Amino acid sequence: MRTQKSEVRSKKSEIRNQRSEVRSQIICPLFSVFCPLSSVLMLVLVAAFIFTGCQRKYKEDVAEVLVSGPDIETISVPPDYAVRAIEAAGGWTAWAQTKEMQLDCVVTFYQPDGSFHLTEQHHVVYPWSNSIQISAREPQGSFVWQLSKGKFDVLSNGGQSHALPVVIGSSHFAEMILSVITIPARFLDESVEFTKETTGLKIQGQWYYPITRRSRPPRTLSEVVFYQDRDSSLVDMLLFDDMTGEKFLAVRGYDYTEAVRMDSQGKKEGVRVPARIEIFRADARGNLQERLVKIDYHSLKRSK
Repeated sequence: MRTQKSEVRSKKSEIRNQRSEVRSQIICPLFSVFCPLSSVLMLVLVAAFIFTGCQRKYKEDVAEVLVSGPDIETISVPPDYAVRAIEAAGGWTAWAQTKEMQLDCVVTFYQPDGSFHLTEQHHVVYPWSNSIQISAREPQGSFVWQLSKGKFDVLSNGGQSHALPVVIGSSHFAEMILSVITIPARFLDESVEFTKETTGLKIQGQWYYPITRRSRPPRTLSEVVFYQDRDSSLVDMLLFDDMTGEKFLAVRGYDYTEAVRMDSQGKKEGVRVPARIEIFRADARGNLQERLVKIDYHSLKRSK
């Protein structure tokens, strides 16, 4: 009896050893495959983390460079029409203290076939460095554009707004938005010259005084005509050429509202900016034709 029990125990021990050998034969090759894969995966994750961190740090550094106020020592006394335009947009004191604005919006791109494309965008405007960053998440991916002092850059190119009309182009799109929002700062730009016409012009039932802006050589900015409302002194329309003088685009601001923040004493300070912007084809006299883009801002704030 004892001999039979010993044989049974010996048999069970032999079976366990065989199973261990089988598991070793299966697991070891798998382990040899997965170990390199896990190492590669870890390296990819670490690289992605470093890249994301570097990209975020780069964007933060760029933003810090763009945040600036007016250089009081270099600003000349503006002409009377510019003073009135600045007051109509919130006044010198408010604008001098505005270094950055954060704006969220819904953008409608109108297509030639009558359809339209909707997208959400985030705009960061730096009035005194003449700069804007435009970011959005499109089906093709996220993108970040930057226009600074006439120089256009793509900071992130995961995608772009495929619905943007070809006639506008990314750079023009950014310049038109920046210009119509930051009229007071543009009037105090020493790199350009302004010439106001003495004769008024009627556009869509409203009287305007055209004011032409030209860049001093070398030309880095588009030639633009600012249209100042004869009654309110607000500049709410601009006419851009395409550097050839053959095609024109107009940008208009509507429903002006205050982008406010609290000062150190708890008082609200606000600059007046358009809550809605529209871009049109136009003729050389500023008569509006086909509407191409509509921008509706639902959040406007001064962050610095």
